[in-house]
Amino acid sequence: MKRNFWKRLGKRVGVIALAAGAAFMLAACSNSSSSGKDVKITILQGKVENNKQFKQIAKEYEKSHPNIKIEVTSIGGGTQYDPVLKTRISSGNAPTIFSLAGPADVKQFKAHEADLSDTKAAKAAQPGTLDAVKNDQGKAVGLPFNVEGYGFVYNKKVFEKAGIDPESLTTVDKLDAAVKQLDAQKSELGIKGVFALPGKEAWIMSDHLANLYLAQDYNGNAQKLYKSKSMAFSKNADMKTMLDLQNNYSIKPVMQMDYSAQVNQYFSQGKAAMIQQGDWIYPTVEGIDSKFAKNDIGMIPIPVPGQEGKLPVGTSLYWAVNSKKSAAEQKAAKNFLDWLYTSKAGKKDVVNTLHFVPAYKGYDNYKMKDPLTSVVFKYSQEHKTTGWAFPGYTGTSWDPDVAQPNLQKYLSGKQSWEKTVQNMKDGWAKQQKSSN
Repeated sequence: MKRNFWKRLGKRVGVIALAAGAAFMLAACSNSSSSGKDVKITILQGKVENNKQFKQIAKEYEKSHPNIKIEVTSIGGGTQYDPVLKTRISSGNAPTIFSLAGPADVKQFKAHEADLSDTKAAKAAQPGTLDAVKNDQGKAVGLPFNVEGYGFVYNKKVFEKAGIDPESLTTVDKLDAAVKQLDAQKSELGIKGVFALPGKEAWIMSDHLANLYLAQDYNGNAQKLYKSKSMAFSKNADMKTMLDLQNNYSIKPVMQMDYSAQVNQYFSQGKAAMIQQGDWIYPTVEGIDSKFAKNDIGMIPIPVPGQEGKLPVGTSLYWAVNSKKSAAEQKAAKNFLDWLYTSKAGKKDVVNTLHFVPAYKGYDNYKMKDPLTSVVFKYSQEHKTTGWAFPGYTGTSWDPDVAQPNLQKYLSGKQSWEKTVQNMKDGWAKQQKSSN
């Protein structure tokens, strides 16, 4: 989730190789059996936490499709995705497959988006999952990576030792009391802090946390928010309460903590009781301590007044195929995505290797293999979810240029909450006015 995110994650991707010439590609397509690897697909992908798994899947695909070569590259460290993609496109080094974060990206990269409406994957997509990536003609130009959910990922052993049932923390007041209890027992519990809030990764606040409060004014609909000329932010006081709680009881210094420190250094090593994150962190935690990941972590919803007991679930990233590439390369890219989400081998990788909650039909006989995706799947099946509106702004300049720096100013004590909210609302209105 991140774009990375979740953008979600502000985490992004890097090095892409040049594809072979169009004439060669067409020849390869018509005579693929004469060459070992005739078509090359380059992927600029936006989920750095799944880098290893995507490369593994690419190798698997190559074995059963010897005429195809797939190159996957992922870079983290807070790199913004869109600027990297723009640079690759302008330099003539554009990827075959890239990712879109929502309506703003669909508009921004429309010259490079192939119509994916007729793919097997698009036809199998769950209702509503393609809405954010339809172009002006109503054609789907993106395929959802997966369905994700986020909340507070917690350490079961710490909560057990403290005598707190995490499932009981259904209101802000109950959470507040539990946090204070955990904080008072830090030394006995062996933790450095109740939370690990990565103030350096502003997208975690501007995308995931803000979504819980911004989305309520737009019924959790990304398109509705994206098209809105003004930003109501009527629930901003509730967001302040939750942000302050995390900030006050977090491992310090908050403003120097990034995603890696939050997940790898603190949570995965038992130094934080819980962190605001999503099911996408499981592969990272598993890579650090597989036993801890499998047995000792869980996830609960962040209590939001009026929406208690609901988990925010949605799609933050979509695959797009570059319409500027040769017909053979586009066909190979679509075939790969269809294989990944609709074939027996691909479905197995989606669930077991990527630990994705699928955004597609045809997975009734599959079970989520880890404790975090299991929570997302459970809440989805029980329809105890809230929507994701943040894809409506993650592709806009408002997120990195207005929301993120203003939230960081507030966190660092350099700006009042009132000023922060006003700047965010004014910045949105200014952006929307200039874009029309």
